[in-house]
Amino acid sequence: MARKRPDDRLDRLVECAAQVFTSLGYRRTQMADVAKAMGVAPGTLYLYVESKEALFDLVARRAFLDEPVSELPSLPIPTPAPGATLRHLTERIAGERSFPLLDEALARAGTPDARSEIDAILRQAYDALFRRRRAIKLMDRSALDYPELAAFWFREGRENLMDRISRYLSTRIAAGAFRPVPDVAIAARFILETLVLFAVHRHWDPAPQPMDEPAVKDTLVRFITDALAQE
Repeated sequence: MARKRPDDRLDRLVECAAQVFTSLGYRRTQMADVAKAMGVAPGTLYLYVESKEALFDLVARRAFLDEPVSELPSLPIPTPAPGATLRHLTERIAGERSFPLLDEALARAGTPDARSEIDAILRQAYDALFRRRRAIKLMDRSALDYPELAAFWFREGRENLMDRISRYLSTRIAAGAFRPVPDVAIAARFILETLVLFAVHRHWDPAPQPMDEPAVKDTLVRFITDALAQE
């Protein structure tokens, strides 16, 4: 019969493993690295997971959850079937690419208040990126070790969103609501990368600067909005 272990210990394992996978990547991470980060003997990890593959699958699944896990799984968690982790991640990534306000704006030919529209779109995007910052950072780092994940992550994640931002900018520029830019695709990349830098990557800065989180979002939104919206 599968043994049970305290839930808080499993949560601690997930937290430490996520830090190590994000820092070293999947292939370079060894179970001994995670055990050291957790402050336990390497053999202790195998009370919770059968293998590094099982540990990564657990970390990746937990990274996309909004609520704490209420039920403790049977331990040790088994090694996933070949391709199961990748299938789960691609399904979650596809489900996370929704930005309702941007999609609603794309469905409209124009708007009477472009400044308020882009302000709301940017705030929703920033909040979504901030909420998923750990999952995004983990996927960015893990994609370097998984060509199949990289192809989907960058195509369905970054490229899909940049294309939608580009189309949105083009329609509002054509309508005279936004200032023209030399290259719409570059402008879209600038907007997305700036949001991701401050909502996600800033939190892994090796020499972080203290910043008030609401002020970060307000500053970015005001800066981008002022750069785009016609008076």
